[in-house]
Amino acid sequence: MVYEILNQNDLCEYYDFNANPGITQKIKVRADKFSFLDDAQIVQKLIQFTDGKQTHASYYLPQMHCSSCLWLLENLHRINAGVVSSRVNFARKEVFVVFDNDKTTFRKVVETLTAIGYEPHISLQDMGNVKPSSYNRTRLLKIGIAGFCFANIMMMSLPEYFAIGSYMQEKIGTAFRYINLLLALPVFFYCATEFFVSAWKGLQNRFLNIDAPIALAVLITFGRSLYEMFALDNAGYFDSMSGIVFFMLVGRWAQDKTQRAIAFDRDFKSFFPIAVNVQKGNGFVPTLIENLKENDIVEVYNNELIPADAILSKGKAEIDYSFVSGESIPVVKEVGEIIYAGGKQLGEKLELIVIKKVSQSYLTNLWNKDVFKEEKKEAGFLHSLSNYFTIIVFIISAVAAIYWLSKGDVTTMWNALTTILIIACPCALLLSSTFTNGNVLRILSKNKFYLRHPNVIGDMAGINHIVFDKTGTLTQSNKLEGQYAGTTISKKNKILLASLLSQSTHPLSKAVFQYLDVQQTVPVAHFKNIPGKGVEGWIDETYIKAGSKNFIEATQNSTDEKSGSVVSVKIDHQIIGEFRISNSYRLGLEEVINSLRDDYTLSVLSGDNDAEATNLKKILKGDTEMLFNRSPEEKLEYIKYLREVKNLNVMMIGDGLNDAGALKQSNVGLALAEENNNFTPASDGIFQSSRFGSLHRFLQFAKAGRNIIMASFIVSIVYNIIGLYFAVQGLLAPVIAAILMPASSISIILLTYGMSEWKARSIGLKT
Repeated sequence: MVYEILNQNDLCEYYDFNANPGITQKIKVRADKFSFLDDAQIVQKLIQFTDGKQTHASYYLPQMHCSSCLWLLENLHRINAGVVSSRVNFARKEVFVVFDNDKTTFRKVVETLTAIGYEPHISLQDMGNVKPSSYNRTRLLKIGIAGFCFANIMMMSLPEYFAIGSYMQEKIGTAFRYINLLLALPVFFYCATEFFVSAWKGLQNRFLNIDAPIALAVLITFGRSLYEMFALDNAGYFDSMSGIVFFMLVGRWAQDKTQRAIAFDRDFKSFFPIAVNVQKGNGFVPTLIENLKENDIVEVYNNELIPADAILSKGKAEIDYSFVSGESIPVVKEVGEIIYAGGKQLGEKLELIVIKKVSQSYLTNLWNKDVFKEEKKEAGFLHSLSNYFTIIVFIISAVAAIYWLSKGDVTTMWNALTTILIIACPCALLLSSTFTNGNVLRILSKNKFYLRHPNVIGDMAGINHIVFDKTGTLTQSNKLEGQYAGTTISKKNKILLASLLSQSTHPLSKAVFQYLDVQQTVPVAHFKNIPGKGVEGWIDETYIKAGSKNFIEATQNSTDEKSGSVVSVKIDHQIIGEFRISNSYRLGLEEVINSLRDDYTLSVLSGDNDAEATNLKKILKGDTEMLFNRSPEEKLEYIKYLREVKNLNVMMIGDGLNDAGALKQSNVGLALAEENNNFTPASDGIFQSSRFGSLHRFLQFAKAGRNIIMASFIVSIVYNIIGLYFAVQGLLAPVIAAILMPASSISIILLTYGMSEWKARSIGLKT
């Protein structure tokens, strides 16, 4: 029978699912059902970004519940050619979709999702990021009906269970059988519909999801009961069928509730502990990004990310949307135009009026954009295993049924067939990784350490070499002191220089700006920031340049660079002097180095001069390699050398400004964040400077997370093997199997949660 189902539905080639995840859409969607999505104003409120070529949007899919759902949705581009990429947030039941405006529309994507069984919930609530509860209410109603019918069927079956005499058997027992049938009908035709609909839509799209064996088990039990009742004059197994549906619904509801209770939402607030300057009275005050409100006026500096959709009110915007759309050519925006969140300002400082609250999940997805192009080996392995497991379940159930039928034991045959189909759910395999990584990310985020993707946890666990940037990483960017040497700077030139430096977020620029102590700045034209070198621009007709000696081309009046980092200044092609910046090392730096030295080799890679070499040697000790005066390109090549020549697994820690290439080239790139928005998409994670002293704990916890995944994965495998061992022998009742199946998923969730919580506390991390 299983072979016939597979053959008739052309599913014999299911093992090629990676090449053929979905080809046809045979489920018709009512033509006018989503006609309201043709209204541009409505769609504008639902989407998160568009540049006229591509559109980004998130869809809430309450039907999502297992690994097969995740796999199908992440292959949405094979079903709708207009979809560029899709990424699933399993915990939030959301899919983030990027689609080509020339090939499809927001409405067509919704229709595609509906056709494959995942109709998005779209209402005015979505515009405020409020998740609906209607789906949960429907499930609770089904649980109530199934529970009522199951309990009464059990009660009505007492005469059959205890065989209370011939009169009861023949008279009252017969009446009870028909009552049981009536009670079973709403369970089968209403309560179990989500399993049937999900399985059928999967088959229509040549996809065998996890609901297929469950639906088949319910169908077989119901059909068997009808045969027993009308052909053999027996009571049948309506109690088992109702119990299967009831406990499966309860288990799925409990799983969803557990997911919500053990929340590890990776939203914007979790990942970006950064602030922007918001206008308060006559000045601008640093404000956490999650506290931004509509109509707030914010400042955005050079190389900073646009935190929210806003209208440009002051300045000339040159927005790099490569982080969002992949387009490398900057987009010029004039005053009054909308600038979408996620773009990076390349020019002068801007003032923006916020028109939409910070879209938390959206900016998280932007950070994850590069992951679309990466092979997620761990996730791919688990998804493959889960889907192959469904095929294996069908094969095992068929073999067991044939075996017991050949023995002439029909009762055991039916028990084995149905229990195997129910109990062997591969959901726990996926959850072993998903929930472990999810809770690890949650605990790390509570400790101000934020990773862009769960796979980074495994990468961190394999690190054996750590490279530190110096300025802004080993030193405190907010505690730099400056001294000036050169010709006297006039009041006018102070204002001009301060205005130029105010556009930059580099620690040395900020230190010189503070030293100048200028209260009011003026607009800068043609501002340019050259990474690793300096800044330049025009104010009225005056040309100003500030940065390294090589950048300024200083040839005289220079001080000894051994005394500290130097920022040279040129105004109207004349060198006026230099600012000597002295460094203040981070508190606890020596303790951090000592805790890392036993397990990792270390090196320092800096774009500054070697003025601090002597002091660093005292702190770093040992044979730590220190390289100075390195350009961004040279930093990248050094990381490449460590990985390819020395065959090391490298972690690079920088300030996220001039280290983008090196961060990207390393196995794990971490950006150290102060209270500003200078985050770079090249990093794999960011953490607050205040948590620098806990770096060794974060690395230790990452290793623990990898071990927990392996342990929970083994537990889930053993769980399924033991269940199958008893199921093939017909030793499990279908109702018991229906209880054990969701119980396995819940137990994995609780196991991973408990182990990760215990480990975090044992090494001194907040939970």
